[in-house]
Amino acid sequence: MTTLLDKLDTLKTRHDELVELLSDPDVLSDHNRMKEYSKERAALEPAVQAHGEYSRVLSDIRDAREMLETAEDHEARDFARSELVELESRCEALEDRIKRLLVPKDPNDEKNTIIEIRAGTGGEEAALFAADLFRMYTRYAESKRWGVEVMNSNPTGTGGFKEVTFMVEGDGVYSRLKYESGVHRVQRVPATESQGRIHTSAATVAVLPEADEVEVEVKKDDIEVDVFRSSGPGGQSVNTTDSAVRITHKPTGLVVTCQDEKSQHKNKAKAMKVLRARLYEQAMAEQEQEMAEARRSQVSTGDRSAKIRTYNFPQSRVTDHRIGLSIHGIDQFVDGDLDQMIDALITSDEAEKIAEHT
Repeated sequence: MTTLLDKLDTLKTRHDELVELLSDPDVLSDHNRMKEYSKERAALEPAVQAHGEYSRVLSDIRDAREMLETAEDHEARDFARSELVELESRCEALEDRIKRLLVPKDPNDEKNTIIEIRAGTGGEEAALFAADLFRMYTRYAESKRWGVEVMNSNPTGTGGFKEVTFMVEGDGVYSRLKYESGVHRVQRVPATESQGRIHTSAATVAVLPEADEVEVEVKKDDIEVDVFRSSGPGGQSVNTTDSAVRITHKPTGLVVTCQDEKSQHKNKAKAMKVLRARLYEQAMAEQEQEMAEARRSQVSTGDRSAKIRTYNFPQSRVTDHRIGLSIHGIDQFVDGDLDQMIDALITSDEAEKIAEHT
């Protein structure tokens, strides 16, 4: 049976290899390899530190047990027993930390994120809910000092969105927002409801890690680019030139439209970012499908068809169905106070992965 120390030994060996590689002239002259190895070494530093600390604690425990067995007087035995209790407590806490370190990191966690929100069932009320979700994530991003840039939107005349796509940029964005993918359901009395009846509507959210050109190569011959005049309610966002861009990826049939910028060049650049993110997500989904028979994650990070959360306004309650957590104070939640929910989702996912890898 592989022990925690054995696993740490393996990581320390790899760390030592990387230290040697980073002093190799061939690596020093290769910027990409330097960047890759430096990043990997930095990621292994906490495990190497834990390796030394864990080894010392295990050695101290052995010494304390030996002292307890060989001590000839009560005072020495009491001292050894006290030391052993303290050391075993430290060891237990250290092992918990090591188990977290041994869980493979999601390589996308530090990436910027593209979020797509689409109104689902519920007509105009669903479009208004989609706008509420957009505002909720925008407020949350502001609280984290992340940047938000709208990539494309299809607004309705009453202030809702049929769909809206936007980029969120900052440290650790995907690690916090990746659990938001899925169907979000709302129960409330719509502003247009004269009888005071509660309606149920829905919107879908897709959270995509930004993919760069190295990760996802889009060949020129594989895309078809169409330009047209953008449109929107009220005439404000209607252009008089063909600035809107529609890109069709012929191998997959994926279609991306961007029309929010007045520049055709900027719309095309944004559309390509969204297309690469969707292709990257598609590749990840295929990998997940291959692993699905061996592991079915409780906390979904990508299935946009799964109902993940209900926003019940009459009872001022938000419930996440994956972890069974309900939070009261819905007004604060939709105003961007998401940390309690996101922290709980991360903790649940982390606990499952720890159980799987130890």
